[in-house]
Amino acid sequence: MTVKAEVQALFATPVITAMLPDAQALNAELSRVILAKEGEGSSSVQASNLGGWQSSWDMEAWGGPATKTVLDAGRTLATRATSDRSGRKVQIAWKTNAWANVNRKGHGNEFHTHPGSYWSGTYYVEDGGIGDDPSLGGAFEMQDPRGVAPAMYAPKLAFAVPGGQSVGASELLQPRGGLLVLFPSWLSHAVRPYTGERMRISIAFNLSV
Repeated sequence: MTVKAEVQALFATPVITAMLPDAQALNAELSRVILAKEGEGSSSVQASNLGGWQSSWDMEAWGGPATKTVLDAGRTLATRATSDRSGRKVQIAWKTNAWANVNRKGHGNEFHTHPGSYWSGTYYVEDGGIGDDPSLGGAFEMQDPRGVAPAMYAPKLAFAVPGGQSVGASELLQPRGGLLVLFPSWLSHAVRPYTGERMRISIAFNLSV
């Protein structure tokens, strides 16, 4: 007997990626500004970071035009990806806080969320070589928000639908210089330890209403 069936992808978790134009010049300026700020000797903010240096959360105030370019892109993507409950477009004056991260060998971030925000994002300024060599670690890891129960009950089984192979586990996103990532602030995420010899620089931000 042939049964026709329809699969609906309900309760999707949007993860948005975009490569910013003219990223090489933009990243050169961002690297200069961020490393100068780190060089001032201010102590690192301690949040989810496992090693490395994290700036204060007011980067938009000191990061200059290049930082504004990144945050404007993030805000534009967030507005395009947000609607009211009827699906109609909305215009939102996003409240923004942003900070810089400088990570070196062995550094990463433990799993965490960003309470009090709607969207969160990361922009990769320097990927430390992992964009070309994923074996160096440093991947952006996102946990299945549905929980671990499917993987605990039947770890060898998965859903035969797009994205179903990571049910109850994680998805990995490979950073690359110039890449902007936007995701819901409640999505549990981490950064796997970086094993390379270079330096990784990123900007993180939260958007709230």
